Amino acid sequence: MSETESSRTAWQIPFRSLIPFLLITFGIAWGIIGLYVFLPERMGAMFGQLTGNHPLFFLAVYAPAIAAFILVVLNDGIVGLRRFLRRALLWRCSVAWYAFLIIGIPLIFVGGAALKGNLFVEPLPFESMQGMFVAVFIAAIKGPIEEFGWRGMALPLLQQKFAPVWAGLILGAIWGLWHFPAFLLSGTQQSEWSFAAFFFGCLSISVIATQLFNRSRGSILLAAFFHFSLMNPIFPDAQPYDTYLLIMAASLIVWWNRESMFAKDDSVIEIIPHGEAANG
Repeated sequence: MSETESSRTAWQIPFRSLIPFLLITFGIAWGIIGLYVFLPERMGAMFGQLTGNHPLFFLAVYAPAIAAFILVVLNDGIVGLRRFLRRALLWRCSVAWYAFLIIGIPLIFVGGAALKGNLFVEPLPFESMQGMFVAVFIAAIKGPIEEFGWRGMALPLLQQKFAPVWAGLILGAIWGLWHFPAFLLSGTQQSEWSFAAFFFGCLSISVIATQLFNRSRGSILLAAFFHFSLMNPIFPDAQPYDTYLLIMAASLIVWWNRESMFAKDDSVIEIIPHGEAANG
C-alpha cells in the first residue's frame, strides 16, 4: 500500500460505523415520536403538544447530525470534528449544478403547482414579511442540518461498498423510512402528506443529492442548500406533482451521468478530510 493510500485509509471511518449511525439516528427520532404516539397524554402534560416547531421535534430532526458528530469524535476526536465541519464550507461545483439549485428547483415547484392548478391561488401564503422571514429561517435551521448525517456520513459509508446510484437509492429508502413516525402524529407537517409519494420523493431526491455530493467533492453545504430548497416555504404547494418532476429529474441525471453513477471511481468515500481538503 502506498503512503497516500495508507493516509487515505487512516482517515476513513469504516463501513461498519453505519450500524451505530443508524441506531443513534433512529433511536433519537423514533424514540421521541414514539413516546408521543403511544403516550400522548403523558408527553403532552410533561412537554406540551409536539408540533413541527417544538424543541423535541428539532432534536428528532437533528438526530442524523448528532449521530455523525458522535461517531466523528469517537474516531478522531475534536480535531476530526473540526475537519469534518469544514466540509460545510465547500462550495465549488459546476455552473450546471448551481443553475439546477437556483433555477431548476424553483421551476419544479412552480411547474408542479401549475399542473396542480393552484399556482395563483395562494402565491405568497404569509400575512407579513416578518412571518415570511421567520418561516424561511426555521426552514433553514431545521431539515438542512440533517445533511451532516445523511450526506456527511451515511452516503460516504455506503459508497465504500456500492456505486453511487445504489448508495443513493439505499440511503433514500432509509431516509424515507426514518420519517415514517411523523406521519402518524397529528401536529406535524408530514401528517398531512401521503407517505407513498413522500417515500418515492426521498428516493429521487437522494439520487440527485448523491450526484451533487460527488461532483462537489463532498460538500455538505450544497447538500444542505438542496435540502432547504426542497422545503422552502416561499415555494407554492405542488404535491404530488413536484414529486413526479423530481423523479423525472433524477432519471435524467442518472442517464446523463450513467458512467460515473454506476461506477465507484469518482465516489466520495472520505468523511473526515485530510491534506488539502482538510484545509478547505
